[in-house]
Amino acid sequence: MPHPYVLLSAAVSLDGYLDDTGPDRLLLSGPADFDRVDEVRASVDAILVGAGTIRADNPRLLVNSAERRAARVAAGKPEYPLKVTVSGSGDLDPAANFWHTGGEKIVYTTEKGAARARAVGLAADVVPLGADLDWRRLLEHLHDVCGVRRLMVEGGGQIHTQLLRQGLADELQLVLAPLFVGDPDAPRLFGPGPYQGGRLRLVSTRPVGDVVLMRYEPTAPGSGPHASAADHHWLALACELAALCPPSDTAFSVGAVVVAADGTELARGHSREGDDPVVHAEEAALAKITPGDPRLASATVYSSLEPCARRASRPAPCARLILDAGVRRVVTAWREPDTFVAGADGSGVLVAEGATVVVLPEYEAVAKAPNRHLLG
Repeated sequence: MPHPYVLLSAAVSLDGYLDDTGPDRLLLSGPADFDRVDEVRASVDAILVGAGTIRADNPRLLVNSAERRAARVAAGKPEYPLKVTVSGSGDLDPAANFWHTGGEKIVYTTEKGAARARAVGLAADVVPLGADLDWRRLLEHLHDVCGVRRLMVEGGGQIHTQLLRQGLADELQLVLAPLFVGDPDAPRLFGPGPYQGGRLRLVSTRPVGDVVLMRYEPTAPGSGPHASAADHHWLALACELAALCPPSDTAFSVGAVVVAADGTELARGHSREGDDPVVHAEEAALAKITPGDPRLASATVYSSLEPCARRASRPAPCARLILDAGVRRVVTAWREPDTFVAGADGSGVLVAEGATVVVLPEYEAVAKAPNRHLLG
């Protein structure tokens, strides 16, 4: 199911701490960065913090600029983003600033936690997610029920850790402050444990006052049927490649990318690439990889259109090429219509031989865009 775009926002000391152990919150950023955060808050639909952050920092989580709030209203949005918190126990202080400032609020909790949260009379909607907290269900609810398309997560470290481990964070905005904490009992940004493999991609870096802002995106594909945030990034790239195809009245325009499990791009291609007027996108990409490359067994193929199951121009359709290459996971945006091949079912061919096919329908419109002339 579609999720909001999840942006993690945090500031840390040079030695990786979120705070010290003193009675007051450690201010890691300065005025220029606080204003930047205010701008980001104004740009999103919802802001999320964990219950631990509410207890420790008692934040208000407001858009402080009157001009930015006015711009939100002029754009047809609420004056303030939706405020969201997560608490498995439902142990929340109804007197905290979180509940008495800004606009609408929502609490995600467990079945047991919901009874406790409702009993104290929180000024918020309380949504139980079942016996345990389920981040995928939470994000689906925010997207489908609350209409949230961009979600800013401001902490704490446990929340950031869980979202990154599950591959659900689309972007990390990390501010590095020029000071040291040095206290082993102070909270760190990320906890120990298994994370997705691979290196994050550095999108940009810039100074903001005396701190440095770094923006990262994950690159590692998901595993099995669960889509990761990086799956969205790679499929979006495949859809962009489809727009590079020379136009045709007899074949679809498709883009494809092959990505190793650690997030390394192995190859990309698009329909009718180079001097070959009949080459398909997946075929073009796989041809650039040395046959037998051991990374293919755990790689993912991203294709803007479902790989073909039958074709007239070549002996082997793309579904067969993918299987013969050893790839067992495919992410696509759009199932092939009957425009050229009746009953096309490349996904069925792949699944029948043990491959996993993940369809992200939120990319269907952009995948169809270079093919409008074929669809009527």
